[in-house]
Amino acid sequence: MIGALGNKTLNFFEEVGQFSKLFGDILKFTPKLIKKRKLLLFQMEHIGVNSLPLVMIIAIFTGAVAAWQAAYQLKGIAPLSFLGTATSRAIITELGPVLTAIVIAGRVGASIAAEIGSMKVTEQIDALEVMGISPVMYLAMPRFYAAIFMMPILVVIANVIAVGGAFIISNYFLGVSFDVFFDSVKRFFFIGDFFFGMVKGVVFGGITSLLGCHIGFLTQGGAEGVGKSTIRSFVITSALILIVDYILWSLVF
Repeated sequence: MIGALGNKTLNFFEEVGQFSKLFGDILKFTPKLIKKRKLLLFQMEHIGVNSLPLVMIIAIFTGAVAAWQAAYQLKGIAPLSFLGTATSRAIITELGPVLTAIVIAGRVGASIAAEIGSMKVTEQIDALEVMGISPVMYLAMPRFYAAIFMMPILVVIANVIAVGGAFIISNYFLGVSFDVFFDSVKRFFFIGDFFFGMVKGVVFGGITSLLGCHIGFLTQGGAEGVGKSTIRSFVITSALILIVDYILWSLVF
């Protein structure tokens, strides 16, 4: 049992080292990002533009649920005129970035692991190396920077739509007018909350793309291995997003 635990511990630190090396290699190839802008733009479209419909659906219902939940919590404690600030601050600092990141982890992170994993088991990555092309530069770098560029944009869009969804519920079902709702948002809005959400977006985007690439490069065992890598990417990324979210809250507040 002790031996098995020791092996798992060694494997964990070995994987952390491989993950860190991948991140370092991506930073090393960053000066070549402009030359690879076509790959970058393609990944930005895949990660950002193609994810918009799903993010919008998730955001509007996130805002709607936040409004009902805030109304329930404020009942008997504070007037519903505070509903705007209660929902908007929760959305901007927490719900928008975290739920968007988990959606992207499922749609994009798992996709990255599957794509690179398929290339790994079919020896396409070996072919790139034989041709003198770095797999990190060609595959990982564009995906990493596309994710950290597009995730904050998706978070902003999700925030706006979620606040809109919260207003719709507040107005049509709880009787809070447009002026009362958004006056509350305006009076208690802090620019620091907005930037905190953007920082989360950048960090979560980096985590999602890095883990997807890392797990993809480690894929073995044919089609079964690709399936396992896809599941592993989503599970680990989702867990790490929540862990890092807690760490960021602890550091900032």
